[in-house]
Amino acid sequence: MMMKPMSLGARRELQSIIKQKYHNASWADRSKLLDGFVAATGYERKYAIQLLNSAEMPILPKKRPASQKYDEQVRQALISVWFTANQICSKRLVPFLPQLVTTMEHHGHLRLPADVRAHLLSISPATVDRMLRPERENIKRSISTTRRGNLLKHQIQVRTFADWDDVTPGFLEADLVAHCGVNTNGAFLNTLVLVDISTGWLECMPLLRKCASDVIDGLRVADELLPFPLQGLDTDCGSEFINYDLLDYCEDRFITFTRARTHRKNDQAHVEEKNGSVVRRLVGYDRFEGREAWEALAKLYCVLRKYVNFFQPSLKLLEKERQGAKVSKKYDKAKTPFQRILLSEHISQAKKDSLTAEYKTLDPVNILTQLEMLQDKLWEFSWNKNGSAKSSFVVSKADINDQNMQPRKCGNLHRHYHTSEKVDLRKAPRTWRTRKDPFENVWDEIRLRLELMLETTASGIIQWIMEKYPNQFSTGQTRTLQRRVAQWRQEQESHEKTLRALMVNQMAPPPTFSSIDADIQTNLDCGKKDVAKSLNY
Repeated sequence: MMMKPMSLGARRELQSIIKQKYHNASWADRSKLLDGFVAATGYERKYAIQLLNSAEMPILPKKRPASQKYDEQVRQALISVWFTANQICSKRLVPFLPQLVTTMEHHGHLRLPADVRAHLLSISPATVDRMLRPERENIKRSISTTRRGNLLKHQIQVRTFADWDDVTPGFLEADLVAHCGVNTNGAFLNTLVLVDISTGWLECMPLLRKCASDVIDGLRVADELLPFPLQGLDTDCGSEFINYDLLDYCEDRFITFTRARTHRKNDQAHVEEKNGSVVRRLVGYDRFEGREAWEALAKLYCVLRKYVNFFQPSLKLLEKERQGAKVSKKYDKAKTPFQRILLSEHISQAKKDSLTAEYKTLDPVNILTQLEMLQDKLWEFSWNKNGSAKSSFVVSKADINDQNMQPRKCGNLHRHYHTSEKVDLRKAPRTWRTRKDPFENVWDEIRLRLELMLETTASGIIQWIMEKYPNQFSTGQTRTLQRRVAQWRQEQESHEKTLRALMVNQMAPPPTFSSIDADIQTNLDCGKKDVAKSLNY
């Protein structure tokens, strides 16, 4: 039977036990102790002799010092570029570094020495994660506002997550993000999120209400902004999508309308990911309602669409293989939606040239600065349980439209997943009785005993009252009596404090004659002699 190997702690404990015996033993006894120690620990004989002869416990080998290839200058450059990319993950950032660094240098936001630039462009995703570990932050969660649609679902074809192979640009996943805060009552703003499956192109449409007409209006605007025609639409089973109005809209325009399975968020993995990484990350979790908030949100999305589609790379899953409980996934190289459009064979060259000309005029640092200013303007309209939670930042329309404004430090981590002060949703303390007071008839006697014997306890009172009224009370009511006694003593203490304050006020010394004489002299100097006569002095 094979023995279970000893743990490191057990081996060290055994070493400390036999070490002194080993030093004091004779040559023959040392050999026997050494044989037992080797058999128990599994050490090599020479290594065991070294351990038993050592003066102190063995020191574990030190970790290999980190490579000095990437110094603090490289780290600061990486943080600057990472902020400009809106803190995306390393696997998305590293393939996009050459293009992003070139763009920032072109617009004058980055100047790097040749060696620092070479190190920055040769960095690996694992090294990026290690260098940026202190800058990470946690992700919040939100509540769901999806309500099931009507019985129209059987007329709409189901599309699962596995049915998106070999799609052309124009087939979109759609979902709504509710800006309701912690309360789903009343009217609040929503965001219609549209993601193209083939290229990853993103469009966000602000909606005043959660209804079919507003969804259709958002689709009309998005159809004009997309660099390709809308060919297909895949939604969840919410009532804002599963209705005859949207079905007729898609049929009239020859748009393939499909839906996901009920309670299967993985069927819409593409748009669900954008809900958190884009909308929640930049807009936050506050409640927004009204026309002014809608206009502020629309201005934010006008700038956001350029930043995400031209400067935010994403990964696409190529294949997935399962071996038992382990799932291996293989992704392609990270690319922006703009780069995927340039590589697509289904989009005209004229549209590609138009997007390329627009890309050359865009400055990612300037766009991110505008996003932060528009965020501050939007957060002025956020609401919480106690009313409007106005932001301390005030941004004018001239500042937003000023193309020559100086870019400030952007990408602050506290700006992500914005929310107002936490709302206490716990119930208020109960101040009413839900059961009849068992001591109501005898409370006068209990109160008299408490007044005469202040040192008595509730346990002593319950024993006394059980003897006086047999078969009416039990020791199980001790806790109830303790609460009543504690409440009575608190009321007595408050009453005594009030009486003590009144007595102190009544015993206050009267005004002195010196103060009265000073007042008289002041009034005489002012020409008011009638005041002195009225005092009879």
